[in-house]
Amino acid sequence: MRLEADLIARRVRDEHESNSPRLIQVYSQQDIGAQGAQALASAVAPLGLRPLAHVITSKVPTRELAAALRDSAASDVLVLWLRPEDLKALPAQAPASKTIFVSGLMGGLENAPLPLVWRSVARMTYPYELPALRAVRMNYPLGWFSIQHIPMVDERTQTDTYLACSILAEAATNMLDNFVPDYLIERVEVQLSHRLVNGYYSRLGLAPGQRFASKGGYLVRFAEPQGKRVVADGEWIVP
Repeated sequence: MRLEADLIARRVRDEHESNSPRLIQVYSQQDIGAQGAQALASAVAPLGLRPLAHVITSKVPTRELAAALRDSAASDVLVLWLRPEDLKALPAQAPASKTIFVSGLMGGLENAPLPLVWRSVARMTYPYELPALRAVRMNYPLGWFSIQHIPMVDERTQTDTYLACSILAEAATNMLDNFVPDYLIERVEVQLSHRLVNGYYSRLGLAPGQRFASKGGYLVRFAEPQGKRVVADGEWIVP
């Protein structure tokens, strides 16, 4: 969630450097969106922005979402930390705000069920390589699952698990009999620097003081009114 917050904060800073828009965040208090909202509030604080929070409490949030969005203006920045079922409950009419961000991790990435009018204006955080660019690399984990007759029920989670186990196995193989924790970490750091098959990720890297292997992402838009194809709205961002 922190990476997504940093991606949004970076874009808000770039697009609103000369003004201070009102930033509205919509999330459920009982979900991880609250953490994302808190991280974004901290990230935009140096810009002089104090986000306005709309907390969703109902399991059927149609009215709450409509009320939260009713007072938004075209100049507002709207950030939705919502699950797919909540995205489906968004009003069918076009939102007033022209700057809208959606959490990709919470919303389902390219499977996010945004209503039609929202797809044309919303930008979504996407902390992975774009689907078309990672397709060849995905042949390795998907092929392994197929050979092992393991059903694919959650592609991203299963691919991340496959990747983590592969990295650990390769690093341990290169350690010979020197099974020392610090040496294992060093081997993983060296291995990631030249690894090409990274599943969902374009690049990975670890080093002293850097303990998150993937440090960037995209902001994307849906390419068509229907379908799952997303296109980058700008270059890869490392906040």
